[in-house]
Amino acid sequence: MGDNQISNFLTISLVVLVSVFFVLLIVLLVLMFKEKSQSKSDRIGNNKMPEENKNVKKDIEYTKNSIFSFMEFDKIEDNMIVRKNGRQYIMVIECQGVNYDLMSGLEKNSVEQGFLQFLNTLRYPIQLYIQTRTVNLGSSINRYKTRVNSIRNEYMRKQMEYNSMINTDEYTAREINNARFELVKAQNLYEYGLDIVNNTEKMNLNKNILKKHYYVVLSHVPEENTNAGYDAEEIKSMAFSDLYTKAQALISSLGVCDVAGKVLDSEELAELLYIAYNRDESETYQLDNALKAGVDELYSTAKNVLDKRMEEIDAEISTQANITANDAAVEAMMNQDKVRRAKQREERMNQLINEMAKDLLDENEQILGEDVVKDAKKIIDKKKAK
Repeated sequence: MGDNQISNFLTISLVVLVSVFFVLLIVLLVLMFKEKSQSKSDRIGNNKMPEENKNVKKDIEYTKNSIFSFMEFDKIEDNMIVRKNGRQYIMVIECQGVNYDLMSGLEKNSVEQGFLQFLNTLRYPIQLYIQTRTVNLGSSINRYKTRVNSIRNEYMRKQMEYNSMINTDEYTAREINNARFELVKAQNLYEYGLDIVNNTEKMNLNKNILKKHYYVVLSHVPEENTNAGYDAEEIKSMAFSDLYTKAQALISSLGVCDVAGKVLDSEELAELLYIAYNRDESETYQLDNALKAGVDELYSTAKNVLDKRMEEIDAEISTQANITANDAAVEAMMNQDKVRRAKQREERMNQLINEMAKDLLDENEQILGEDVVKDAKKIIDKKKAK
């Protein structure tokens, strides 16, 4: 009886295990079938994606409107930035900062009171903008070189005048000393200018010299004027009047705390935006160089490289010719002065001989006697008259 129960229990357990095994096998087959169907659908989808991507790439085109929407402004006109198709006008004030740390306590208090007064006078929203730029001294170096060349020409002229003065007997010692003083002063100024140019060029090679520019941004939204029957020119004129009045009021308020300001013109606004959108390129390719190159034109032609080289050679030839001519003129004048002085001395040779002979007679008057000396001088004068 007990053995039959045990065998029945084992049989039932075996049936249950076999049933569970078959159920698990069916579930596994179902999962494998789903995975295969999913991978197949993915392959079909991937095969269709390139065509869809090709169609999308063909539809993407960069137009002038898309570029303007990226730049977030339409144009620069009448010292204003025009945005949103004329629905917003912006004017920018550039401010010169003050060295607050080097001020005394009284000066700091005055600046703080002036800034409080500036804040209290605000009746409209403003925006403060700070732009860091790399200092480029190229334009300053060109101005320095032009000035140094003019100083050099002045120095050469004074040198020629001084050489002509010392080789003639028409000027007094005082006039010659004054001319020498002016010549030395011109020489020192010329050497000082050369040192400034050389040091400035070395400083310009350092790209780590930065300068911060501070701006106050004013905005005008002529929404209340759009429905009043005004055309675009009238709206722009009213926007300019409103912004310029506010800008002058702000400049006057900032002047109380020793902060000087000015309204940026159209070219300066273009430079501000150019540097804002071209942070890296603006350090090596400035806006004035870009405008000179004609990047704002639809079509531009450049000179031939050989023509540019020939112009540079002609300019160098002209400069060296001026230097050579000045040096040769100075040397020629010195030679002419020496020849002229030799001729003058030769012409005065007989006179110098007679004067020296009379001096010798005067020195030996005690030996020769007074009468002999007088007669000898008369003889010399007669020979001179002949």
